[in-house]
Amino acid sequence: MLKKENIFVMDDFRASTQDIRPLKILILNLMPLKITTETDLIRLLSNSPLQVEVEFLGLSTHTPKNTPIEHLMSFYTKFSRIRNTYYDGMIITGAPVEMLPFEEVKYWNELTHILDWARTHVTSTFYICWAAQAALYHFYGINKYPLEKKLFGVFKHTINDPSFSLFRGFDDEFYAPHSRHTTILSEEVRQQPGLTILSESDQAGLYIACSRGGREFYVTGHSEYSPLTLHNEYVRDMEKGMDSVSIPLNYYRDNDPRQPPLVQWRSHANLLYINWLNYFVYQATPFNIREIKQLGEL
Repeated sequence: MLKKENIFVMDDFRASTQDIRPLKILILNLMPLKITTETDLIRLLSNSPLQVEVEFLGLSTHTPKNTPIEHLMSFYTKFSRIRNTYYDGMIITGAPVEMLPFEEVKYWNELTHILDWARTHVTSTFYICWAAQAALYHFYGINKYPLEKKLFGVFKHTINDPSFSLFRGFDDEFYAPHSRHTTILSEEVRQQPGLTILSESDQAGLYIACSRGGREFYVTGHSEYSPLTLHNEYVRDMEKGMDSVSIPLNYYRDNDPRQPPLVQWRSHANLLYINWLNYFVYQATPFNIREIKQLGEL
């Protein structure tokens, strides 16, 4: 699938002939359509000259229903197998459980164990949407709050500190997709001295925060979404007959679902992931990956 999209894939033989240690990236994929999410993330991670080795992590306390078991057995590993392994970077995706209290999520205990483990075994962790909410709640006690209406569409964002290296090459304003029923309050995040808000939106609220000098990023939107992801979600909700299904804002041309989407976030998404890989993974991690433990929890 990656090769069909002209995503560069290096075989083991060629990789072994290069005097380079590839960046080891672990992805805990909690999204229901796992193959779609895998491709979305790899598409962004591959768009740089850095050599990246991706590994997918599955949960022992949750069995996905929308992905063939053969795919999971071929590409996913369990935490018990990698608990003594160190990774340059880790991505934890969103999950369709945001309306549940965190403690009522079936795999909450296993997830929090992984969150704690990442602080001593991963150089930089990138939390997306619900995972960002979960990590902020677990580490800092910051709650999520239900929205009166689903935040659904593509929204304009600004940068609080343009000199911060995550935003190198960004325009003053940029767009990112959001799709969620809950939110985090910026004022609660600002009350935590260990957290820094990096980017916000007048409509979507807090977008990116970080902690521990860039060893953790909390991203409330979905910059990794492909052009048709919001459209597919909209069609899915319409077919389910859900009440008050809204058209994703600023997404279709003229906000008309009969028109094709206007993609406004692709360049920002590529820069976001490239900058994260470069400045907070590649340049921050030790060549001997096991020395990550010497960075400590802080």
